[in-house]
Amino acid sequence: MGIPGLIANAFVTEVTIGDGGFAAELTRPEGAQGLVLLVHGVGSDSRSPRSDLVVGLLYEHRFATLQFDLHDPNPADDVADAPVAELGERVVQALEWTQAHRDLAGLRCGLFGADRGAAAALVAAAARPMLVAALVTRGGRPDLAAHVLDRVAAPAMLIVGGHDAEALDLNRAALRRLTGPKRLEVVPRATHQFQEPGALVTAVELAAWWFGLHLATGDRPAGSSAH
Repeated sequence: MGIPGLIANAFVTEVTIGDGGFAAELTRPEGAQGLVLLVHGVGSDSRSPRSDLVVGLLYEHRFATLQFDLHDPNPADDVADAPVAELGERVVQALEWTQAHRDLAGLRCGLFGADRGAAAALVAAAARPMLVAALVTRGGRPDLAAHVLDRVAAPAMLIVGGHDAEALDLNRAALRRLTGPKRLEVVPRATHQFQEPGALVTAVELAAWWFGLHLATGDRPAGSSAH
């Protein structure tokens, strides 16, 4: 994988998670204030420059990251049709792995999911509420996790592009069903993949702010907001 441009004192480790032994990459700055699991959308690659950008920006905010693919890199696999419950199980396995990793003791965990990975993150947050201290989705498909939304109590921020009308409607509907502190953020002029100049950076900075509220101290906002 490799994260070009990271500060030299980062600790980057290749690890193996779960019964099936899928690969993941743990990046940890000195004095990490929390751990964020990056749940990429199906078809996305944890080795991409965009993933490296997300890791690097979170690193600058002193968040450790654990990134992995939601599927095995087998072109014969029809991952586009993989059940969300199956994808969520991989996230659960990653969460449970963090609890058994001594070097991560004391770090609160957050989930940062994109597209269908957002649905997988929601499924995992509902399945392991005691392990998820905060949740952020970007361009997410919460409708794919509609059966668990009422059980997601972790503080949740839903980030949507301002030019992604379909996702905006889906996320507004999902926001009403979430039971914990919640917030909807719209990035102006961004489309579903956040490929416009500065759009992805804006989304990650919003996520870092939310994770800073809930992972670093465990404090929750006095109120929640929905836009």
